[in-house]
Amino acid sequence: MRDVRWETRLLVLVAAILVVFGLTAVYGASSLLTIAGGQVGSSFALKQALGAAVGGIVAALLARSDYRRWRRAAWPVLGVVTVLLLLPLLPFTHALAPTINGARRWVNLGFVTVQPSELAKFGVVLWTAMLAAKKGERIRTFQYGLLPFIVVLTPVIALIFLEPNLSMALLVALLACVVLFTAGARIGHFLALGLAATPVLFGAVASAQYRLARVVTFLNPGSAPSEATWQVHQSLVGIGAGRLLGVGLGQGQQKLGYLTYAYSDFIFSTIGEEWGFLGILGILILFGTFVWLGFRIARSASEPFGQLLAVGLTGLIGITAALHMGVSLALLPATGITLPFISYGRSSLFVALVATGVLISIGRGRRSSGA
Repeated sequence: MRDVRWETRLLVLVAAILVVFGLTAVYGASSLLTIAGGQVGSSFALKQALGAAVGGIVAALLARSDYRRWRRAAWPVLGVVTVLLLLPLLPFTHALAPTINGARRWVNLGFVTVQPSELAKFGVVLWTAMLAAKKGERIRTFQYGLLPFIVVLTPVIALIFLEPNLSMALLVALLACVVLFTAGARIGHFLALGLAATPVLFGAVASAQYRLARVVTFLNPGSAPSEATWQVHQSLVGIGAGRLLGVGLGQGQQKLGYLTYAYSDFIFSTIGEEWGFLGILGILILFGTFVWLGFRIARSASEPFGQLLAVGLTGLIGITAALHMGVSLALLPATGITLPFISYGRSSLFVALVATGVLISIGRGRRSSGA
């Protein structure tokens, strides 16, 4: 039996470096900001550090537990996530889910504020892996394979879209598809599903002027007004200004009113400006290593559920990171996708650490079963 001890240990090291890098980057991106009430923006880094500490403890506990227990928890986890997604859409829950920046995407539980759509990424991956492993070869049929996933997951994805958060809804759907494809679902079924979903996606984009403007700007940036291309342009300006070594931690200029949410949605651009090409290269190497280790752990898992769960969680980190970087580099339409481990946002950080803990548990479970 192959020993994967070094893989799980290296995964811990990579995740730890990403978290520390993220705390430093958040501090550099927010240290000079002043937010409502006169609060200094550097408090973002302190809040993020607290989230990292809590998430790290939970990840350590999960790493030492048996990942197979998650199989029984799949339905309850998806149920809790669905309820949390539903709360912001109810008209009488404004005290729990206030409108922030034109959207209700957060739920205040009293002791902590969570973003349900971030939790949905983990819940959907877990539930999809559980049911796909249970179905086995039947996953290749539409009626008994793909259809049950469509019936259960469509309402969850719709709730995310109604926040409104189209980009996160598409990401969650993509993560489910990755797990199903790995489980052996037929490509023809995905193609048919994609064709059926195209009019719905077109309608979703056309229903909101800002979404349509982002897509049109991406497809034909030369014809778009300067206001429509402002964020992407400033993102590229920041990355270009960093050159090889960057302008220095906290010395970036784009965060001073030029680039919106430089500490979260566009933190990759801030890293490019303040850390330069070497900082970007370091980020790429770290995420590439994480994905490589995640897939190695998936291959070493002793049973289908562990394999599918490991692939899904690896995709959760890798695909989210790729989308964030793609937006920052103008390779994708502008949207609000966080960079795992690094962007400000304790829900995103917590989910990334939980995913890491479960991945380590899968790697440890392989050794235990082979002992």
